[in-house]
Amino acid sequence: MVKICLECQSEPEERGPGSALRELLTDGETASTDTCSGARLTDFCAVWDAGVFLVSAAGKGAPSGVTERRLNEAETLNSVREAQFQRLEAARPRGLGRGARGPVLRMAGQPPPWAYIAVLLCVLSLGGAIEIPMDLSQPPTITKQSVKDHIVDPRDNILIECEAKGNPAPSFHWTRNSKFFNIAKDPRVSMRRRSGTLVIDFRSGGRPEEYEGEYQCFARNKFGTALSNRIRLQVSKSPLWPKENLDPVVVQEGAPLTLQCNPPPGLPSPVIFWMSSSMEPITQDKRVSQGHNGDLYFSNVMLQDMQTDYSCNARFHFTHTIQQKNPFTLKVLTNHPYNDSSLRNHPDMYSARGVAERTPSFMYPQGTASSQMVLRGMDLLLECIASGVPTPDIAWYKKGGDLPSDKAKFENFNKALRITNVSEEDSGEYFCLASNKMGSIRHTISVRVKAAPYWLDEPKNLILAPGEDGRLVCRANGNPKPTVQWMVNGEPLQSAPPNPNREVAGDTIIFRDTQISSRAVYQCNTSNEHGYLLANAFVSVLDVPPRMLSPRNQLIRVILYNRTRLDCPFFGSPIPTLRWFKNGQGSNLDGGNYHVYENGSLEIKMIRKEDQGIYTCVATNILGKAENQVRLEVKDPTRIYRMPEDQVAKRGTTVQLECRVKHDPSLKLAVSWLKDDEPLYISNRMKKEEDSLTIFGVAERDQGSYTCVASTELDQDLAKAYLTVLGRPDRPRDLELTDLAERSVRLTWIPGDDNNSPITDYVVQFEEDQFQPGVWHDHSKFPGSVNSAVLRLSPYVNYQFRVIAINEVGSSHPSLPSERYRTSGAPPESNPSDVKGEGTRKNNMEITWTPMNATSAFGPNLRYIVKWRRRETRETWNNVTVWGSRYVVGQTPVYVPYEIRVQAENDFGKGPEPDTVIGYSGEDLPSAPRRFRVRQPNLETINLEWDHPEHPNGILIGYTLKYVAFNGTKVGKQIVENFSPNQTKFTVQRADPVSRYRFSLSARTQVGSGEAVTEESPAPPNEAYTNNQADIATQGWFIGLMCAIALLVLILLIVCFIKRSRGGKYPVREKKDVPLGPEDPKEEDGSFDYSDEDNKPLQGSQTSLDGTIKQQESDDSLVDYGEGGEGQFNEDGSFIGQYTVKKDKEETEGNESSEATSPVNAIYSLA
Repeated sequence: MVKICLECQSEPEERGPGSALRELLTDGETASTDTCSGARLTDFCAVWDAGVFLVSAAGKGAPSGVTERRLNEAETLNSVREAQFQRLEAARPRGLGRGARGPVLRMAGQPPPWAYIAVLLCVLSLGGAIEIPMDLSQPPTITKQSVKDHIVDPRDNILIECEAKGNPAPSFHWTRNSKFFNIAKDPRVSMRRRSGTLVIDFRSGGRPEEYEGEYQCFARNKFGTALSNRIRLQVSKSPLWPKENLDPVVVQEGAPLTLQCNPPPGLPSPVIFWMSSSMEPITQDKRVSQGHNGDLYFSNVMLQDMQTDYSCNARFHFTHTIQQKNPFTLKVLTNHPYNDSSLRNHPDMYSARGVAERTPSFMYPQGTASSQMVLRGMDLLLECIASGVPTPDIAWYKKGGDLPSDKAKFENFNKALRITNVSEEDSGEYFCLASNKMGSIRHTISVRVKAAPYWLDEPKNLILAPGEDGRLVCRANGNPKPTVQWMVNGEPLQSAPPNPNREVAGDTIIFRDTQISSRAVYQCNTSNEHGYLLANAFVSVLDVPPRMLSPRNQLIRVILYNRTRLDCPFFGSPIPTLRWFKNGQGSNLDGGNYHVYENGSLEIKMIRKEDQGIYTCVATNILGKAENQVRLEVKDPTRIYRMPEDQVAKRGTTVQLECRVKHDPSLKLAVSWLKDDEPLYISNRMKKEEDSLTIFGVAERDQGSYTCVASTELDQDLAKAYLTVLGRPDRPRDLELTDLAERSVRLTWIPGDDNNSPITDYVVQFEEDQFQPGVWHDHSKFPGSVNSAVLRLSPYVNYQFRVIAINEVGSSHPSLPSERYRTSGAPPESNPSDVKGEGTRKNNMEITWTPMNATSAFGPNLRYIVKWRRRETRETWNNVTVWGSRYVVGQTPVYVPYEIRVQAENDFGKGPEPDTVIGYSGEDLPSAPRRFRVRQPNLETINLEWDHPEHPNGILIGYTLKYVAFNGTKVGKQIVENFSPNQTKFTVQRADPVSRYRFSLSARTQVGSGEAVTEESPAPPNEAYTNNQADIATQGWFIGLMCAIALLVLILLIVCFIKRSRGGKYPVREKKDVPLGPEDPKEEDGSFDYSDEDNKPLQGSQTSLDGTIKQQESDDSLVDYGEGGEGQFNEDGSFIGQYTVKKDKEETEGNESSEATSPVNAIYSLA
C-alpha cells in the first residue's frame, strides 16, 4: 500500500518552491504564494491499493509549496523502487522479444506511472477545497450542476441540474434570463426534493422551445448563498431540407466542380455525408472529396463521374434522423465519348482522353491568403482543396518552424491539417502547397489563437478562527485579458453592507481580525468576449477543539522495504499540533528512519520487520486534544520469480505463458492476466492455471502483450511478455494497371500486412469472361520483395487480375480484382496438345485433344481442323472442322495405325502446321496362344511354355492361366494367374506327386480375353509296377507259363490255318499290309472284311489329354507279341491279324524288308 499525503499550513508571505510548480501548471503565469493564508491544517492522503487511489482523508486546501514537496517525495519513492527493480531485473532472465518488447517487472506495491499523474490531478482538484465535517455549521457549496450550454432533446422532459450541500441544508431558487423564476406558477415545472434540480414535464403538452433561456441556481442557508453557472438552455433542432428541383449539372471533362450541400441549420450542427439516391456511398479520393463545410469537390471531372448521382445527407444527433437532399445529376461533355476502362489507369490518361492539362488553382479557400481564429484548448482545422489536371497533391508547412508532430495530423487525403488542443505557441502562418507536373501554387493561412478565461488561482474555501487573518484570491488569464467581478451571497460586493475587516485589492479580498459575523459565500466572476468563469468560495469562522477524522484503532498492513506514511487526518480550529509515539513510548518519533511532516503525517522511510507495532498520534490545541492509534503489520512482498517470456508462434499452435509467484502466506493471492493492458477474457481456447496461461489454437487476434498481474490486498507485481503470431498475410490491395500495351501491362499493388512472417512470393492470377468466366488461372509468380510487375499478355483476352500473397504460414485471401483490359486478336500461334487416336469399338477410332484455353485462342470462333489417313498407304487425307475436342472416325479395320493431325483456326487465320500423331483403330479379342506345351521334369514341378497368339488384334495386355488339380473324380480349387504380355513361361509347384492338372491359357487385350487353349499334365509313371514286372520276368515259373501260352497259341493258329485252307469259296486278301476299312466295298463274289466298327477302342483303353486313344497296359495283351495293327476274320471264323504299337508300325513302314520273326508272322507267312 502506497500513501502519498499532502499538507497545507499558513505561509502568508513566503514564496516557496510551490511557485515553480504553479507556474508549470499555469503555463508560466505568475501564481500567488499565499493560497493557504490563514488556513487550518489540511491533509490529503491518496492510498494506492490494488490499482485504485483511495482518499483516506478530507482534502483541506494544501498550499502549492507543500504540494510540490509531496510530489517530490513521491518521485523519490519511485526512484528508490526503480533502483530496486533494476537490481532485481539484472539478475533475472529476459524473454526473447521483438525490439524493445519484453517482460516488464514493476516492484510490488509500486503504482504505474499514470498513478502519479492521477495524484497530481487529485491534488489540483481536491487540495484547494477545504472540507469541514458535515456535522459542523457551514455555508452552502454547489456540488453538481448542468453544463453551461445545455442542449436538450425536444422529445424528452427537460432536466436542469443543481445540487448543493451545507449545514443547515440549503434551500434553492432559480432565475431565468436574470429574473426570478416562479416555479409554483407553472404546473409543468417542479423541483426535486432535497435538491435544486428543475424538471419540466411535457407529458401533458407544451412546447419545449417556450422554456429556452438562461437559468441560474441559488443555494442558500443562514451562513450564505452559493450560485451555479449561468446555464443556457436550448432545444435541439433538425429542420427539414427545403424542397428544390435541381437541373442536371453540365460540365466539361477535366473541369473542376463543386456540388454545394447547404444543409439546414440544426442544433447541434448535423453530420454531413454524400451518397447516391440508391444509398450507395460516394467513393472519395484525392480527386473527389468532401470539404469541412459539407460541399463535394471535384478537382477535375471525368466521364465515369456520370455513372451515379450525388445526394447530400444530414444526420442530426438528438433526433437520430437523416435528411436527404434531392440528388445532383451530372452531364459530362467529352472529346472521347467511350468510357474505355483500359484508359482509366493509363499513365497519360488525361491526354489519352483529350483532356487538357492545367496548373493547380484553389477551390477552397479562395485566393492566396486567408486568416483563421481559434480558441485555446480547441482543435484547429485548416483546409486547402485545389483543382488541376492531373489532380494536385497537397503539402502543409508552418512558416518559421515545424508542424507540432505530437498534435498535428493530416485528414481528407492531405487536404486538411488538424492540430488538437491548441495553445498560444500554435499561432502563426501556415501555408499549403498544391502541385502537379504542370506547376504549383500556395495559400497562406494566418492563425490567431484567442482564449476564453482560464484559472491561474481559483478561490478556495477559507476556514479561520476568530481573530485570524486570511485572503481569497481570484486570478485568471485569457485573450483578451478577462475582467474580475466579486460578489457576496450572489449580490455585487459594492452593494453589500460595508465590513471593516474586509479589503478588496483587485483580484484579492483580504480579511483581518475575522469575526463570526464575517461568515459568507463569495463569488468571483471573470469574463471576456469568449466566455466566463464563476467560482464560489466561503469564509467560515469556527472555534473547534481537535477531532480525529479517521476510524479509531486502524490496522495498517504494509510491505517490507517499502517507504510508508502513516496518516492521521484531523480537524481543529485553531490549528492543532500533532505528535507520534510507538508502543506507548514517551519519546516523540522523529529523525532516523522516521520523519514527521508539517501536517502531522508520519513517514517511515524503509519498513523493516522491527517497525511492526502500535503507533499513536496526538492532536492538541488550546481547546483540548484528541488521539488515535494505528497498528502496523509488516508483510513480505509479492514477487514473480518466473516471468512469462516473449514467444513467436504459428497460427493454430499452442502457447504457454508461465507466471510463478511467491507471496506472503497470510495474504490472499490473486493472479490475473491483461492483454494489451486490458483485462483478458478467458475464452474456451484458453486455460488459466495458478502458474500459467495456455492458449490453444493460436489465432492472429491473440497477438499482443500479455501481462501477468500477481496481487494481494496490499501489493502487486507485474510481468509482461509479447506474443507474436505468425499468420497468413493480409490480402494485397489497390491494384492498378499502367503501361498498357498490345501484349503487356504493368500491374502494381500495395502489399498487405505480412502478420509477422515475411512475404516470400506473390502469385498473379487472371480471369477472362469468354471461355471460362469466373474461373481464375495462375498467370505468373514474383518474389515477395516486389509490388509491381510487367505481365505478358495473349491476344484477344479480356483480362482481369488479382494478387495472392504467400508466406511460410500460408496464402492470403485474393485481392479485389483489377479493372479489365482487352487485347486485340491474331491467328493462333499454337495447336492443341495431347492429340490421341484410340478406338472405342473394334471398327472405329476416336480422335481427342486438349482444347486450347483463352490465352491461346488469340481470336473469336476458335475451331479445329482434324485430318487423318491410314499409315504407310499414302492415301489422301480425310479432314473435318470441329468446334469441340473430339471426333470419331467410323468403319475402320481392327487395330490399324493412322496418321492424325489437328490444327487450330480462328477468325484471324490458321495456326501453324501441326505435328503428325500416330493413332490406332479399335481392338478386338486376340486368338489363342500358340504351341502351348506342358512338361513334367520331375514329380515336384510342371513347366508351361507357349508362344504369342498369331492374331493379337490389338495391344496385348497380358495372359490369364486357369488350372485345377484332379485325381480321378476328385477336383481341386481352380487357381487363376495373370501374366504380363512379355511372359511366356510359368512353373507350377505340384501339391502332391499323384494328382494331375488341367490347364487353360488365354491372351488379353483392352477388349477382353480371347480364345483359350487347354492341356493336361501327363500321368506320373507307376514305379512299383515296373519293378515288380522286372522281377517276375526272371522267375522260372513265369518263363514256363509263357512258353505254354506260346505253344497254345501256335496250335490255335495251325488249326485256324488248316480250316482256312479247306474253305475255298472265301478268297484271302493277298496284301497283308493293307487293312480293310469299314468303307471298303464288298467283293463281287460276296466276300467281305471284318473291321472295328466306328474305330472304337478295345475294352480297357483310355483317352489321353490330347484326345488320342491309348491302349491300357496289360501283361496279357496280344499287342506285346505281334506287329500287326489290325485283326481280320475270314468267313469261316478264322482270325488273321497283326498286333503292333504305333512305333512298330512306323518302323515297319520305313523298312518293309526287316520284319521281326515272331510266331505269328511265321504262321502268317506260311499261309
